[in-house]
Amino acid sequence: MSERKTDLALEVRESFPRNNVEIQGVVLEKHYNETAKAHITTVQIQDDRGSRAMGKPKGCYVTIESEDMPKEEEDKEELLLCICGELEKMVHDLRQKSVLIAGLGNRQVTSDSLGPRMAECIFVTRHLGRELGSWFMEENEYGEVSAIAPGVMAQTGMEAVEILQGIVKKTSPDLVIVVDALAARSMSRLCTTIQITDTGISPGSGIGNHRKALSKESLGVPVVAVGVPTVVDARTIISDHLEKVLSKQGYNEDEIEKFIKEVFHEEMENLYVTPKNIDESVNVIAKDLAKVFNHCFQKKSL
Repeated sequence: MSERKTDLALEVRESFPRNNVEIQGVVLEKHYNETAKAHITTVQIQDDRGSRAMGKPKGCYVTIESEDMPKEEEDKEELLLCICGELEKMVHDLRQKSVLIAGLGNRQVTSDSLGPRMAECIFVTRHLGRELGSWFMEENEYGEVSAIAPGVMAQTGMEAVEILQGIVKKTSPDLVIVVDALAARSMSRLCTTIQITDTGISPGSGIGNHRKALSKESLGVPVVAVGVPTVVDARTIISDHLEKVLSKQGYNEDEIEKFIKEVFHEEMENLYVTPKNIDESVNVIAKDLAKVFNHCFQKKSL
C-alpha cells in the first residue's frame, strides 16, 4: 500500500503486511499497566537490518497510550508516574545528571506548540546551584535543569540543532531531552500517545519537513526525544478508509493501490488534520509533561 507518514515506530511496525511475522533486528514487546490504565509498547531496533526495515535509527522506542492523556479533569498521577518510570528506565541515574530540556516547535501554531508550552512550565535550577551553592541543591534534592525553546527556522533563521550545539558547548549538560509534536497515521493516537526514544529526533520528519537531526552525533551528548502526535496526514485518513471499503468489495491490493493513486493529487501532499480541541489538549499535555520532568529531576509532587 502507499506510504503513510508517521513519526511513531509502533505505527511503522504495524504497517508491515503481516504484523505477527518477525522482522530481523526488531524486537516488539507489549504490556498493559493496569494502575496507569496505559498500553505500553517497546520497539527495539537492534541492528542495521532492523534499521533499514523500519526506516529509523537503531535504538529503543517506547510508546505509552492512554485515552486519559489529554483530559484535564482526570486524576492522572499514576499515568504521569508511569511516563516518568519509562523515562528513568531509558536513562540510568536520571536524577544524577545535568539536563537541558528543549521544547521544539512554533509557539504561534497550535498543533506545533507543545514543546514551547512545555518549556514555559519547567522548574529550572541550573542557576540556583551557581548562586546558592551545591549544598542548597543537595539539601533540596534538586537536579541541575535548564530549559530552552529555540523556535523554528522561519523565526530565527537558524536550525534548532545549531542553536542547541552552541548551548551544549557553553553549558555542558550530561543529557539533552527534546520535546516535539509528532505526526501519526491513526486519528485515535492524536494527543493520546507519547513516544520516548533514545535515538534523538529529526524535527518535522513526520510531515516531510526534514530538519537536521538532534542526536548524540550532532550534539555530542546523549539525546532523548519525547513526542506526542498532534496531526495526521489527510492522505492517510482517506487512504485507510478507501482500503477498508474497497477490500470489502473484493478488490485486491494492486487494484486498491492503483485506485488510491488516481484519487490523490499534488494539492493534498501538504494537508494535515488536527483535532478541533487541539488547543486545550496541547495545553494539558504540555503541563503534564513538565510535571513529569519536574518530578523526575526535582522530586516535585505530581
